[in-house]
Amino acid sequence: MKRMKLLAYPYSVWMAIFIVVPLFLVLLYSFTEGNIHNLTELRFSTKGYERVLEPLYLKVIMNSFVLAAISTLCCLVLGYPVAMIVSKANPKVRGMLVMFLIVPMWMNFLLRTYAWMSILSPNGFLNRVLELVGLPRLEIMPGKTAVLLGMIYNFLPFMILPIYTVLSKIDKSVIEAANDLGANKIKTFMRVILPLSIPGVVSGITMVFLPAVSTFVISGLLGGGKTPLIGDLIEQQFMWEGNWHFGSSLSIILMVMILISMAIMSRLDRNGQQEDKNPVKM
Repeated sequence: MKRMKLLAYPYSVWMAIFIVVPLFLVLLYSFTEGNIHNLTELRFSTKGYERVLEPLYLKVIMNSFVLAAISTLCCLVLGYPVAMIVSKANPKVRGMLVMFLIVPMWMNFLLRTYAWMSILSPNGFLNRVLELVGLPRLEIMPGKTAVLLGMIYNFLPFMILPIYTVLSKIDKSVIEAANDLGANKIKTFMRVILPLSIPGVVSGITMVFLPAVSTFVISGLLGGGKTPLIGDLIEQQFMWEGNWHFGSSLSIILMVMILISMAIMSRLDRNGQQEDKNPVKM
């Protein structure tokens, strides 16, 4: 037991240096003003949080959550059928399909976003194809539509894989029992498959919504500054404006909202697991 505790010390030190200390500094800067390079010159202030309440920044925060929610819903609508198809595929084909889902994730996130820029830009691949077939050009980028497409493309595998994992573990005898009791395919899906897949759905929603609400690369490249999100605002304050106090206030607010979202998803996941323990009634 003592050896196990000793093995945990390096990880504890790592956590303290790279997680606890930075979070403490962000929390400190969010409630102070003054020279960030000299802690003795910092003065208590709530101006950062008061500034967040301005209509301009509230609109950015609301826009971030709306776009993240829409992209999460689109990923769920697109990802669930794909997960079902993969889970029902032949075992030999299933491995290949899962590989196709994972391979794009091996590519750098920034490169994937640049690829979408070459597709959606005014002179990009999509508009050139439309011109060849005699259709009007589409002004998608920059704008919200391009940002949404970028989010859906980048985060869709994070929705498919958890749902696929849960669906592939469902006991086939349960589905056969539902069919023996007279349930058709729709009823079997609504009464058996969907309730049993709720943990995967909740995991997928969490894995998509959290990075989507805090992203800044996608909105910065595909939005062209016309669709700023809270991640862009935080980056701007830290990297360009040099206002670490306001940037820290935004970071703390985003972190609190993410923790609340995680708590809600965790509660839904527990409720779903409790329902799974109950017998399914036809």
